[in-house]
Amino acid sequence: MPGFQNLLPGRIFWLVIAVAVAIANLLIATPEVLGLTLGGLCLIAALASPTAMLVVLLVLAPLRALIATESNIDLPLDIGQILFVFYIGVWLAHRIALRKPVLAYHRNIALSAILCLCAVFALGSWTSASQSAWLREWLKWILMAVFVWQITISEHSCWTWLVFALLVAATANALVGLYIFFGGSGADHLAILGRFFRAFGTFGQPNPFAGFMGLVLPLALMGAYVQVTSILSGYRKKRRIHWYSLRLLICFGLSAALISAALLASWSRGAWLGTAVSAAVMLFALPKRATTGFGAALGLAFLIAGLWLGGLLPQSVVNRLTASAEDFLTMEDVRGVDVSPMNYAVVERIAHWQAALNMAQSNPILGVGLGNYEIVYDRYRLINWKEPLGHAHNFYLNTLAETGVVGLVAYLAFWLVIFLVTWRARAHPDSFARATAIALLGSWTYLAVHSIFDNLFVNNLFLHIGVLLGILAILYWQLNHKLTMD
Repeated sequence: MPGFQNLLPGRIFWLVIAVAVAIANLLIATPEVLGLTLGGLCLIAALASPTAMLVVLLVLAPLRALIATESNIDLPLDIGQILFVFYIGVWLAHRIALRKPVLAYHRNIALSAILCLCAVFALGSWTSASQSAWLREWLKWILMAVFVWQITISEHSCWTWLVFALLVAATANALVGLYIFFGGSGADHLAILGRFFRAFGTFGQPNPFAGFMGLVLPLALMGAYVQVTSILSGYRKKRRIHWYSLRLLICFGLSAALISAALLASWSRGAWLGTAVSAAVMLFALPKRATTGFGAALGLAFLIAGLWLGGLLPQSVVNRLTASAEDFLTMEDVRGVDVSPMNYAVVERIAHWQAALNMAQSNPILGVGLGNYEIVYDRYRLINWKEPLGHAHNFYLNTLAETGVVGLVAYLAFWLVIFLVTWRARAHPDSFARATAIALLGSWTYLAVHSIFDNLFVNNLFLHIGVLLGILAILYWQLNHKLTMD
């Protein structure tokens, strides 16, 4: 398995532990101690390698919301932006020191697609009420493009480190989320089941935290799957267990277990639905024969249905899903709906959907401007819903409102291209690379489904999505290069 020979050396293990401790102590550490801890981690990582710095970046970038709400630290930029600039600086310094080209370019469909999307989103600057709000949102996509470009010219030989970095980041946040779930730092309005609290990690809100878990979970699951198949294959052939694969299985399996538990503890219905659909897509894509994959996905659907109808699922989970489903199916216009504690979340979400549709009707071609939903919300909102909440809680409607029909079509076309490229990458000859491509299919599916209920491009999570796109670009380039060589 290329790239994993030095994946878990002792010093990297202790780096992971140090990062996890830094996050766990965030709520109790003083700004001075926290600053020294984070600074020390960045210095150690920078001296080690740009990839080590990337691990720190991906783990600490989601601290943005927590630092803004719970810390007295006054940063000129948010922590994700600061770490991104520092990471690019470290990467450039290493490239120059090793006399490697800095402005190299590989033919890259993912990069071309995201740059085209950026160009379309740029059109909305002319209709934006706030140019600064448009620029902040547009720069997210530019930074994602930078990640894809930078990763594809420097990480071909060790792309598995990127998988490792994402798993470390998600696992560390999952630990914080589980700490909150068991009462470590729960908010009263997020209390569930009488004695627990909805997990929200360092995101401040359960839904985007669950989005982070759902995006990365496929990587952990497919990583564990590859190790299981490797162990079984080795045992059948040589009647012995490959202990290195066993250690990797423990790491992937533990990561998958913690991320899954945190996703469940988030109590996010959109995350649960996204995970179920994501699992079905991965099961469909896993076998090389489509009929076998279809049977596996159908089997999963029948299993879930059987557990549901047989009353074998936890009743609290069933009640959570059925109540919201009934509300969504029966409500068309919430202006005359009686709001109660039971339906408040659903009614609030639909009210913001209607506000987004009002924006789209007034600005159908180019929308109100990227990132301007909150700025112009007061003009289009329903009477009883004064708080804009930052976005429409449906990324498709939010994109339609902010970028018009042109932007929404471009956004959907972008992900169609990405999905097709990922599907093609399943043909990669390396078993772990193929499994990673299937995991990426799961991640894109999860993002597509959860985006019906929320915006996941928040709290610097777009940086992690950029790394996922970078991994895809490498796998696709390797596949085409292998086919060309053959």
